Amino acid sequence: MDKPTALVVGVGAELGVGAAVCRRFAAEGYHVLVAGRTPAKIDQVVATITAAGGSARAVRADATQEAEVIALFDLAMAPGPGFAPADVVVFNAGDNRMIDFREVEAALFEAFWRVGCFAGFLVGREAARRLVPLGRGTVLFTGASGSLRGKPGFAQFAAAKAGLRMIAQSMAREYGPQGIHVAHVVIDGGIDGERLRKGVPGIVEARGQDGLLGVDAIAETYWQLHRQPRSAWAQEIDLRPYKEAF
Repeated sequence: MDKPTALVVGVGAELGVGAAVCRRFAAEGYHVLVAGRTPAKIDQVVATITAAGGSARAVRADATQEAEVIALFDLAMAPGPGFAPADVVVFNAGDNRMIDFREVEAALFEAFWRVGCFAGFLVGREAARRLVPLGRGTVLFTGASGSLRGKPGFAQFAAAKAGLRMIAQSMAREYGPQGIHVAHVVIDGGIDGERLRKGVPGIVEARGQDGLLGVDAIAETYWQLHRQPRSAWAQEIDLRPYKEAF
């Protein structure tokens, strides 16, 4: 029996959500296509998975480029001997930082949109094109609290994430009845990952135990979403540390 395949788009640092999702699916026997823009980072994720006895392949891809996304799905649907076509696709690309609205240049706003929203459209569209004819599959989008509410300094981020949320909702309504489970995961709170640890030194100690979202805990939710019985599919779920106000 061929090994199932998962495609995870937007994988960065090993201590990050994308990498954790890759490890979680690999632990369940999936062959994981680890897609990201930085070869050194995705190679490290693959090395960790294979060292643990899992199966993974690094694929350098920029999700904002249509041709590269199409090529990525060509590979995902024909991953090679012994591997089944992908039945789960995870979109995890994004960028976030606080910028005074008056200082956001047009090109910067567009760059946030291209990574956070346009890339999600490209990945979602190709997933629909490949999975709908098969009548099965899971498509998961990494969202943020910015998709629900805009905060000072984050207009460029919130606009992109709100657009991504609408893509996920539209896809779910259009393709759910055709057997495709589309879900949007709202990450509401700081993530205990490389980006936040480097950007805000000391934050882990300041927040205390379980005061930030654990990447492995987030990845567990992605796996659970993929395994949900179709009589009770979740379209959106929000995750936050128990200490997070909302």
